[in-house]
Amino acid sequence: MNDPAARVRIFDTSLRDGEQSPGCSMTAAQKLRFAHALAELGVDALEAGFPASSDADRDAVRAIAREVRGSTVVTLARCHEGDIDACASALEGAAHPRIHVFISTSPLHREHKLGLSREQVLERAIMGVTRARRLVDDVEFSAEDALRTEPEFLAEICSAAIAAGATTLNIPDTVGYTTPSEIRALFEYLRAHVRDAEKAVFSAHCHNDLGLAVANSLAAIEGGARQVECTINGIGERAGNCALEELVMALRVRSHYYGAHTRIDSRRLVPTSRLLSRITGMAVQRNKAVVGQNAFAHESGIHQHGMLKHRGTYEIMRPEDVGWSQSQMVMGRHSGRAALADRLQALGFQLEEASLNRTFAAFKALAEKKREVFDADLEALVLGSDAVAHRGWRLSRLHVSTGAGDGDTLPTASVQLLGADGATVSEAAVGDGPVHALFAALARATGIALDVDSYQVSSVTTGDDAQGQAQVIARVDGVEVTGSGTSTDILEASAHAWLDIANRQSRARAPAVRRQAAIA
Repeated sequence: MNDPAARVRIFDTSLRDGEQSPGCSMTAAQKLRFAHALAELGVDALEAGFPASSDADRDAVRAIAREVRGSTVVTLARCHEGDIDACASALEGAAHPRIHVFISTSPLHREHKLGLSREQVLERAIMGVTRARRLVDDVEFSAEDALRTEPEFLAEICSAAIAAGATTLNIPDTVGYTTPSEIRALFEYLRAHVRDAEKAVFSAHCHNDLGLAVANSLAAIEGGARQVECTINGIGERAGNCALEELVMALRVRSHYYGAHTRIDSRRLVPTSRLLSRITGMAVQRNKAVVGQNAFAHESGIHQHGMLKHRGTYEIMRPEDVGWSQSQMVMGRHSGRAALADRLQALGFQLEEASLNRTFAAFKALAEKKREVFDADLEALVLGSDAVAHRGWRLSRLHVSTGAGDGDTLPTASVQLLGADGATVSEAAVGDGPVHALFAALARATGIALDVDSYQVSSVTTGDDAQGQAQVIARVDGVEVTGSGTSTDILEASAHAWLDIANRQSRARAPAVRRQAAIA
C-alpha cells in the first residue's frame, strides 16, 4: 500500500502525556533510552516533553534532540511566549524539530480554567502559532477539550491556526468523553469547514476514560485524520491514552477495511512494551491486547485443539509479527489430551497410547490443584520416581541479606544447590539488590549465565500465608524462555523460577536421555 493519502502518521506521546501520569515518571537517561527505542520502532513523531515544566524535562528533551534521529522530535508548550521559547531552546540540534502549542477551547475550560472569552482564546492561539512558526518550520496546534467545543468555533480557530502557520491540527478528546460516531462526524465536519484544510494534517488524540480511545482513534481515521497521538501500553493521564500497539495492529489486520497503513515495525512492539514496563515499573495486564502475556496464550482444550490443526482458527495475528517468539499452550485444568501430547512431544517425550492415557489422568489430577502446570511438572509425571534424577539443580538452602539502611553493607545472597548427581554446591554473590544478588549466586553455582529480560512477582493466594509466584523471562540463544516458581517466600519463588529456566536449558542439551527414560 503506497498511496500517500492512506498513510497514518504515528505520534507517540509516551514521554510526555504518558510520563506525566502517576507512577510513570522517568529520569532523563531513561527518557533518552526510550526515545531511541521509539525511533527504532518507527514512530513518525515522538513528543519528548514539556520543557517549561521542569529543568529535568528540559534536559531530557535537549539530550533527545541531539541524539535521536529518524523521528520528528516534538515539544509541548502552552500559548505563552516563555513556554514556546523554552521549546525552541531545548530543540536545538534536532534534525526534525516540531513545537506543539495548545490552548483550551471548550466553554467549560474557557470559563473555569482560563477565564477568557472566545475572542481572547482565538487571539492567544494565533499568537502562539505565529511565535512558534518564527522559530521552527513544523508547528502543531491543539484545541484542548476539542470534543466539547462548539463545532463552529473549533473550525474558526483551526482555520486561524493554519493561516498563522500550523502544519498539523490536533483535535483531542481530552477527557475521553466522545464516541466513535461523534468523533468521525466531527473530523468530517472540520475537513469540510476549516479554511485551507488541505494544507494541514488532522490529528486525533483520544483518552481512554470510557475505554474507547482506540475505537475513537480508528473512527477519527475514517473521518479523515492522518495522524494519531498514542502511547505504548496505553499509559497516560487517568485511564490512559490510545494504545499504540492496538491501533497499529488494528490497521494492519483490518487493512482492507480501513485502507490505511503506518510505517511502524510491528516486530518491535513487544520489546518496546517490555522496555517501558521495566523503566516505569508499571506491569502490563496479562490480557492486554497484542503485548499482554495472554495475548497469544491458549488453555481451553477446544482452542488448543483448533490451534494444533490450524493457528488461524483462534489467532488473527501471528505472534512473531508483533515480537513474541511463538504462541503459548498454557497447560491447566481446561487443557485437553491433544495439547498435552503436543507439549510432551516438544519436551522430547514420545509416549505410547497407554502411557499417554495414564499421564493425562495424572495431569488432570494435578491441574485441579495448580493454577498452571509447568514443564517441570510434566516431566515429573512422565518420569515418575526417576524425575528427581532428571530435573537438574534443586534449591537446598538460601540466605539473602538486603543491606537496607546500612550504607556499608551490600545486598548479598548465598545458595546451596543439590545437583542431579546428588552432589551439593554452594556459592555466594553481591548485587545491586537482593534479587540481583540471588541470581548472581545461582549463576555462579550452576555455571549458567541467563540474560534476564523481565522479572515479576504476583500473589497466587490471599491472606498472611499467601503463596507468591515469581516469573523470570530470559533470552537463551536468542529465544525467549519463561520460568516460574511458587513459594510463600518470594525470594525462594524467585530462585525456583531462575532454576526452572537453567534446568530447562541443561535438559535441552540431552533430549535422548528423556526419551529413553520415558520409554523405559
